[in-house]
Amino acid sequence: MATYKNSCGVFVLQMMVVALLCLHAQGQGLKIGFYDKSCPHAEKIVSKVIDEVMAVAPSLSGPLLRLHFHDCFIRGCDGSILLDTPTGQTEKFAPPNLSLRGFNIIDRVKLALEKACPGVVSCADIVALVARDVTVATKGPFWEVETGRRDGKLSIITDLRNPGLPPFNANITTLKQSFALRGLNTKDLVVLSGGHTIGTSHCSSFESRLYNFTGKGDTDPTMDQNYIARLKLKCKPKDQTTLAELDPGSFKTFDDSYFKLVTKRRGLLQSDAALLDDPETRSYLVQATSHGSTFFKDFGVSMVKMGRIGVLTGSQGEIRKVCSKTN
Repeated sequence: MATYKNSCGVFVLQMMVVALLCLHAQGQGLKIGFYDKSCPHAEKIVSKVIDEVMAVAPSLSGPLLRLHFHDCFIRGCDGSILLDTPTGQTEKFAPPNLSLRGFNIIDRVKLALEKACPGVVSCADIVALVARDVTVATKGPFWEVETGRRDGKLSIITDLRNPGLPPFNANITTLKQSFALRGLNTKDLVVLSGGHTIGTSHCSSFESRLYNFTGKGDTDPTMDQNYIARLKLKCKPKDQTTLAELDPGSFKTFDDSYFKLVTKRRGLLQSDAALLDDPETRSYLVQATSHGSTFFKDFGVSMVKMGRIGVLTGSQGEIRKVCSKTN
């Protein structure tokens, strides 16, 4: 965390410290099997729907995993990413979230749960369970998801300004600060970045690395030049629509190949490449490509930690009947 000498900076630092202190108490009220009595088949229902979706649309695995991350990093894991308003001023419509997909799948899961157990399972818990189940469906690890979250009633587009989601062009200092602010450490940062083993990204998210890195029509010198040449065949300047695989060749399979790519300077986003700029994250990159890799186990642990950020439990919030609107 940076230190600041001016009064405004001191205030910002104090606010960050307060936020960190609050995070230590987060996760209270969550537990494994929260719905065992109130909706005993809840997790099976979620898993069944996701298996059906993945059978016909496996490319949604990455977006559905990202939904949990984008939800938890703003206002905590309270389902606020799902809310709509007539004015379109919710988190969903902030620039970093415009590429998110899979909201209709969350609605489909919610509808199935409402038929079985009306008004019982929160949308925030659905997002967490779906993240686990798409990981499993793409041959990734299984972990026990703590449940008991309740849904928030607010979703404000400006909440993504500061501190917002770490941008795709973030350096390692920004990434570490963003994660620390939410109670996640450097290991969590590199482990959760491994979620980029599935999914895609718009060319616009890394275009500058290919065509105008420093404003002089140059390429990013930290990226493998052969990889740049391949990407230029797919992504032309100003391309806003084309998607590129975050983990070429296995972007529908949850595995450790993302880490191999990053170590070869073929991380697609600057935030991926930044993992080479810190001794701890770089060490993990190497370890994750070895026979002694603990990535699958670590991913579940870090996902549980992330799932505790800013949760609402007990009598806080509500259980939405429809995920896109408050009751």
